[in-house]
Amino acid sequence: MKKSREDHAARFDDKAGEYDESQSDEYRACANAVVEYAAPEADDVVLDLGTGTGAIALGVAPDAARVVGRDISEGMLEEAARKANKRGLENLTFGSGTFREPNYDGPVDTVTSNFALHHLSDAEKREAIAVIAGFEPRKFILGDVMFFGEPNPDVPFYSPDVDDPATVGLLADAFTDAGFSLTAVERVHDQVGVLVAERSHTAAQRGAE
Repeated sequence: MKKSREDHAARFDDKAGEYDESQSDEYRACANAVVEYAAPEADDVVLDLGTGTGAIALGVAPDAARVVGRDISEGMLEEAARKANKRGLENLTFGSGTFREPNYDGPVDTVTSNFALHHLSDAEKREAIAVIAGFEPRKFILGDVMFFGEPNPDVPFYSPDVDDPATVGLLADAFTDAGFSLTAVERVHDQVGVLVAERSHTAAQRGAE
């Protein structure tokens, strides 16, 4: 039986203080790639979902007009805010929210997420991507646990009791159904990658340039 939202929140509350130090090389490579692909412009608003301790939010904040971070864990949000204050970054806002209920209704130019969407079921992932499309961002950069092939059961990169990764194919279909086009796929590990999805009209405009 999968964990509830409350169980997930409590689990991350408990590990918030040590979360950054416990991350794998693959996680860090993924986070760096998400920040690089996001590349916000000076007047952009970035919505970072599953912001955790703010790895992506803090990474893009120096180049963006505003960054909005959302997470279900108060402990992680407090850690993200502490790090932002320590760095003197004043253009970040952190608060409670989920992929399907971001608790935000302002403009969004870019949506980012790293190592969070895989906690949702495949159907919930589709719902989340549809909600994100409703903000009409130029692009959505997703770094996450995802399957490029059959996962090796002897070397799992995820915990079946709390994680539910999707195949790259399923994620690609969900993006397409929501009006996005995949413009980049980066394989970090057999079970970890970064997808860059742009709204179809944006991708078409880029092709015409």
